Amino acid sequence: MADTPWQGDACSLVEAFRRRARSPADEVDAVLAAVAASELNAVLPIDPDGARDAARAADVTLPFGGVPIGIKELDHVAGWPDTEACVVLRDRVATTTSTMVQRIVDAGAVPIGQTTASEFGGVNLTRTLLHGVTRNPWDPARTPGGSSGGTAAAVAGGLLTLGTAGDGGGSIRIPGGFTGLFGLKATYGRIPRGPSIEYGNLTTVVGCLSRSVRDTARWFDVANGHDANDPLSLPHVSGWEAALGTHVAELADLRVAVVADWGGATVSPAMWTVLDDLATWLIGRAGLRRVDGVDTSLPRMGAAWSISGAIPIWSAIGDAWPGCADDLTPEMRFAMESTAGTYGLEARIKIERRRAELNQRMAAIFDEVDLIITASNPDVAFAADGPLPNTFGGVFAGARNNGLLTFPANLHGNPAVQIPAGTVDNLPVGLQIVSRHFTEPLLLDLAVLVERERPWPLVAPRSPL
Repeated sequence: MADTPWQGDACSLVEAFRRRARSPADEVDAVLAAVAASELNAVLPIDPDGARDAARAADVTLPFGGVPIGIKELDHVAGWPDTEACVVLRDRVATTTSTMVQRIVDAGAVPIGQTTASEFGGVNLTRTLLHGVTRNPWDPARTPGGSSGGTAAAVAGGLLTLGTAGDGGGSIRIPGGFTGLFGLKATYGRIPRGPSIEYGNLTTVVGCLSRSVRDTARWFDVANGHDANDPLSLPHVSGWEAALGTHVAELADLRVAVVADWGGATVSPAMWTVLDDLATWLIGRAGLRRVDGVDTSLPRMGAAWSISGAIPIWSAIGDAWPGCADDLTPEMRFAMESTAGTYGLEARIKIERRRAELNQRMAAIFDEVDLIITASNPDVAFAADGPLPNTFGGVFAGARNNGLLTFPANLHGNPAVQIPAGTVDNLPVGLQIVSRHFTEPLLLDLAVLVERERPWPLVAPRSPL
């Protein structure tokens, strides 16, 4: 029987199951015991007996056969809580299972419970009135980021090898960067968001956070492909895992801009030193061509994104506002107060015009280069219970920088990867690479080069199980 959860990646866990070096049932027991003992507050077991039953019946010939996974609490599983991590919705229950979750379960994965998220996915840390503070396994005083903070903490903390994640403004890349994990924010629509979704501001994609590139490639092999419940979802493409490492010729001579202030952000100098070193190494190793002097400036979209992004929150809370104000986190309460009555004809016109400007600028930039290399976060992880800091001092992740590095890829729909790049003050920092639509295999291969020749730790060195 396994004493602790698997500390390798999910693909190697499936291999262990297949050669009978480990059993899915024992793995689920080990995960549940570790979750119960953990101080990370990352995983909320929902149906332990159901997970054990599924593990005993697992078909390990399937891509994720027997692998315990966490389901981000903003994703849907029929019969599970559907709270949006909000006290106001604590009694709501999901009536459907999201398409991505169903596809991963059909591929053999065993849902172990929900992973914590920020309220409505709206802020860059995971601390809610409903579930409390989720902590970073590299340093429990720090945040794992948000909104996919619970998944990030659980995977980096050695509790789970995989978990679902979503990215509407950076919520795969930001927590991946704070916890030293790999994350792919795919081209918009790559994985369907059905069967019951509201599109909002057309920025959100779903996926996973993982310890390895091949785990993410396998996830997308299983989960991508059109579903009629999400008419904006893309056709199925296959062979991402099998093709890892085969795009060397396609990478050679791609034009790349290295941008420290992408989106108008200000990045910690100490962190940028680490990232620039990795970027320089990767450019040389992959045969990329660095292009300097490219105008990478972008129109500001933060206010427009916030106003349009608040619409689903208003839809969910409805008539409970303003009586529920004290039941919301400070950030969501501020969002409600600041957007009340702001969305109308004039706002919509402004949003559409700014989005058109952003699209034109992004298209112009990617006429001149094939890749943008930048940071995933302004600095290392800040305090676990917030607030968002706004000064340098070892934990710089200023409110004015929050998401500026990640927003552009969401707004234009580009794929982007978060690659663990090293540490500053013994905390992870992450390199972000953004590319043209539909070029995820190239991003995966760039990440594979780093993974193979400058490997990152699969779990946090100080991880408290």
